[in-house]
Amino acid sequence: MNSIPSKFLALSPLDGRYFEVGEALSPYFSEYALVKNRVWVEINWLVFLLENIKDSKILNNFPKDKIDDIKKIYNDFSSQSFSKIKEIESVTNHDVKAIEYFIDEELKNNGMSELISYVHIGCTSEDINNTAYANMIKTSLNDVWIPKAEELISLLEDYSKEYMDLPMLAHTHGQPATPTTVGKEFAVYVYRLKNSLENLKGIKTTAKFNGATGNYSALSIAFPNENWPALAKKFVENYLHLTFNPITTQIEGHDYMCHIFDAIRHFNNVILDLDRDMWLYISYEYFGQKVIKNEVGSSTMPHKVNPIKFENSESNIDTSNALLVTLSNKLPCSRLQRDLSDSSSQRNIGIAFGYSLQAITQTISGLKRIKVNSDIITSELETNWEVLAEPIQTVLRKYGIPDAYDKLKQLTRGKSISKDDIHSFINSLDIISSEDKNNLLNLTPKTYIGYANKFLKV
Repeated sequence: MNSIPSKFLALSPLDGRYFEVGEALSPYFSEYALVKNRVWVEINWLVFLLENIKDSKILNNFPKDKIDDIKKIYNDFSSQSFSKIKEIESVTNHDVKAIEYFIDEELKNNGMSELISYVHIGCTSEDINNTAYANMIKTSLNDVWIPKAEELISLLEDYSKEYMDLPMLAHTHGQPATPTTVGKEFAVYVYRLKNSLENLKGIKTTAKFNGATGNYSALSIAFPNENWPALAKKFVENYLHLTFNPITTQIEGHDYMCHIFDAIRHFNNVILDLDRDMWLYISYEYFGQKVIKNEVGSSTMPHKVNPIKFENSESNIDTSNALLVTLSNKLPCSRLQRDLSDSSSQRNIGIAFGYSLQAITQTISGLKRIKVNSDIITSELETNWEVLAEPIQTVLRKYGIPDAYDKLKQLTRGKSISKDDIHSFINSLDIISSEDKNNLLNLTPKTYIGYANKFLKV
């Protein structure tokens, strides 16, 4: 077993088969990342106290030119630092307290023992955890997830422009319907995904820093002359660059997390709709797939080129959404002022994001493989003249014909209609003007696309 690469021994696909996706998110959601972010919060808190608290001889007497040495505890954080913290945790059986003791030891080793009592002062573990997770979520979205989502939107936008003028038979309820264009249908997803992404970007990543039950109680006793709500806001917003939550219990309510999870789930579902449409377009042969030499589509049918990228995306969306729903349902609820059940739940945030990222990646890969079969698309239009029943009956309605719909229903419903059948019916319409009659006679399924090829210009 030792000779097998570790990724092939992983329990989660994100650490194994989908290793590249897991690797992209590992710097944000791994145990190492969580520990490092906790150290980041603790060090920033200590620096903040040194730079902002006046009612302390120890803080006031500390040489300010040594603050950079304190910051090095985080800036120089390494695998050795992580191992030390885990060794301490094996004794304390408390992960955040282990961070505090690690920083104490680093201060002592660097001749700054006078600051040890100020490490974690006035804090509860949730002050450290909620800010750490907020930073992990914010940075992972900005650095990894959002750029990949924007890559998908950009690709769809390119297709929408390239194929905006290519007419295509539409399908409602699986049946031939009013024609559209290939590009317009891509543009629909561009619009939907852009809106969804903008909603996500607008969600503020909030954090609290107010002590054991959210009342700054210990700090207000130790430093009664300080305005702790104002200081906490300054710390969260100016030092951690998060949005301050001014009123909480011991825990930050996680409501912003739920908004983010729900926004990602909605983005996922729009992709899911796209995946299924692409799958159907490929099955109709409207879209083909580029053949990759040496790839195999089926273990028994050599001819097959399966739409596996879209199917993979669909499956990973299901997994991501299930986790996101679970997290969104669980995290806003905590018994009285605090219970610890959110701790284990939050460790799955990166997994939920990871399966979404895998889905986006696979959809992009699938889209890059498609090729538009314009001949088949055009042929489908030419054999479905019955779709012109809609404009004909609409023109008749303009002339006050009350049973216009029924007349066209009788002519076309459930039948194979030719160009000659349509033209014969139009020529029999003496009630309409010659201009309207000529417009209808000149209309074809290929040209009956309304504004479909103009949406990018409107």
